[in-house]
Amino acid sequence: MQETLLQQGLDITLFGMGIVFTFLLLLVIGTGIMSRIISRYFPEAEPVSHTPSPTAGNDKVHLHAVIKAAIEQHRKRR
Repeated sequence: MQETLLQQGLDITLFGMGIVFTFLLLLVIGTGIMSRIISRYFPEAEPVSHTPSPTAGNDKVHLHAVIKAAIEQHRKRR
């Protein structure tokens, strides 16, 4: 009786592990196929390179003013 219980346990274990392995294999294959389809029909846009404008110094002054206004508004809410 002991041998049949061990055999049944081993059978169930191998069956379960086989099902999990098969599911994970199908999941990896399906994800790879979906990735190829998405990259083929919906490619990423080319990154736009920004050239420095002649008013780069003006941008820093504007950014400084925006940050200062945000800090003042935050302090008023307290």
